[in-house]
Amino acid sequence: MFVLGIDPGLTRCGYGVATKTLDAAVPFRAVAAGVIETPPTDPIDHRLGALSKEVDELLDEFAPGTVIVEKIFFQTNVKTAISVAQASGVVLAAAARRKIPVTQYTPNEVKHAMVGNGAASKLQVQEMVGRLCGITDALKPADVADALALALCHLSSSGLRAALAGARSS
Repeated sequence: MFVLGIDPGLTRCGYGVATKTLDAAVPFRAVAAGVIETPPTDPIDHRLGALSKEVDELLDEFAPGTVIVEKIFFQTNVKTAISVAQASGVVLAAAARRKIPVTQYTPNEVKHAMVGNGAASKLQVQEMVGRLCGITDALKPADVADALALALCHLSSSGLRAALAGARSS
């Protein structure tokens, strides 16, 4: 199953498609990763439309079993928070139209899952994502590593979620 991780943003929206492997040394495989960019000088409606088109294309190409979106947890810059929320909404709506389940994690939850410390640095997360996927090149920009980290966070906890669901149904 492919999982699509999205680090929402209007200027740069990171995405990462990942899956589990059977290799204990490299437990995940990054299938695709990149950044969707929209020019800050374009009108907001054009930027959201362009982002929507790109997200639709990702969902059509990879047909993920689930979409993982970073939850807006805290922003000191209101303008940034609004644009991140708008980008997040575009992704949530695109997944909903296709009936693809969506899960959201806070940055601290992702850092804890990847590094074991909710206060880990971006560099620590980037390095761990690279190790877990067998990627030797630096994951740049940081939005790419963040999106893959979201996908890996979800994939790494899928066994626990399945066990909990089974326990609840019995």
